[in-house]
Amino acid sequence: MIRRLGAVQAGRLWERLSTLDFIGHSFSLAALAMMCFFPFLIVVTAAAGEDAAKVLAHWLGLNEQAAQAVTSLFSPAENMGTFTVTSALLMIFGAEATAAVLQSWYQEVFDVSGRTWRDLTAQLYWLASLLAYCAVQTLLGKAFGGAPGGAFLPILSGFAVATLFWWWSLYVLLRGAVPWRSSFPAAVATGACWTGLGVFSAHFFSSTIIANEQKYGPIGVVIVILSWLVAVGVVIHLGAVVGRLYGERRPPPAETHR
Repeated sequence: MIRRLGAVQAGRLWERLSTLDFIGHSFSLAALAMMCFFPFLIVVTAAAGEDAAKVLAHWLGLNEQAAQAVTSLFSPAENMGTFTVTSALLMIFGAEATAAVLQSWYQEVFDVSGRTWRDLTAQLYWLASLLAYCAVQTLLGKAFGGAPGGAFLPILSGFAVATLFWWWSLYVLLRGAVPWRSSFPAAVATGACWTGLGVFSAHFFSSTIIANEQKYGPIGVVIVILSWLVAVGVVIHLGAVVGRLYGERRPPPAETHR
């Protein structure tokens, strides 16, 4: 009975994900993030006195050698052009387009109408919160880098912060259309999947990046980063759909009779 129920739920999950075309959407997000969001990340982290390559390496959980391979992709040119207002606007709009894609996914999963001027405001709020999340992750990495307890504390703290971030993301990008309580299961599911991806990345992506760089050069490193971005898209879809299905299983509130 339990096995049959699990199979039914897995079938519903796959059907819902397939309806959303989560694979195609994840590949689109990977391409958009590489072309539009990374320039925004590089400029903003540089303005904050941080290194975008180190931030990305921390997200992937890379060791020192693999992180060095990623850093080589972000080496600035000797003669950099002037940073104009036009290029700044293009950079911001590119990052906003990435947030808009994520927002459209959530609106489709939770059946929320969009395409209003408030969507743009929500996307800008989300971008600001994403940068804050990156800063918190960096601080946690420094705080627990040499702490006792092995990897347990970094994983636990990363899960807690990721859950809070994705809970906030759901509320902001859906403009409050889904209450906090209703979006919490999706936030927990996304936080768990996000943490699981981080653990997987830490164990497998470092060796893959090193091997690809030795065999293919910088393009091999880019391929691994693109693969990770596709996985990020899958994680976001999976967490949102699992949370929505969990909410659908809950019985409706009982009516009060007078």
